Amino acid sequence: MNMQVAKNTVVTLDYSVTDPDGDLVDAGQEPLVYLHGGYDDIFPLIEEAVQGKAIGQSVIVKMQPDDAFGEYDAALVQVEPRSQFPQELQVGMQFEGVAEGADDDDEEDVLIYRVTEIADDQVVLDGNHPLAGMALVFTCTVTDIRPATAEEILHGHMHDDGCDDDD
Repeated sequence: MNMQVAKNTVVTLDYSVTDPDGDLVDAGQEPLVYLHGGYDDIFPLIEEAVQGKAIGQSVIVKMQPDDAFGEYDAALVQVEPRSQFPQELQVGMQFEGVAEGADDDDEEDVLIYRVTEIADDQVVLDGNHPLAGMALVFTCTVTDIRPATAEEILHGHMHDDGCDDDD
């Protein structure tokens, strides 16, 4: 039986991501496995592109920043006193933080801030995704398709084998 990517299938994609000039951004060492069908498990543009594809078929999806990781937001760059950080601090380390001026609907937006610069007594943190502001080209090949389980559909995401999370 030749399955096709459709709603409520779990799809495995081998993928790579380049910038518009063809420079590799993400080699996709681990395949991408997601629940297909509008569950926000993957970028909508990619989901649209692989809809109806069969195993072995490839798609190339060109995405503007808005379709991918968003525009670069200078407001997410913060300078904090060096004293607030652990002694062993390196550029590239990541910290969770709450965005200042987060929406008032009580759900604080937790962001991952990357250390981008360390000065004598100050640390520069960037809450933007490393790929924010970039147009990206996703090249992916469907390598596996299976029907989702009822539980996966209920939870809206795929489960690893042997996973029994109680959400």
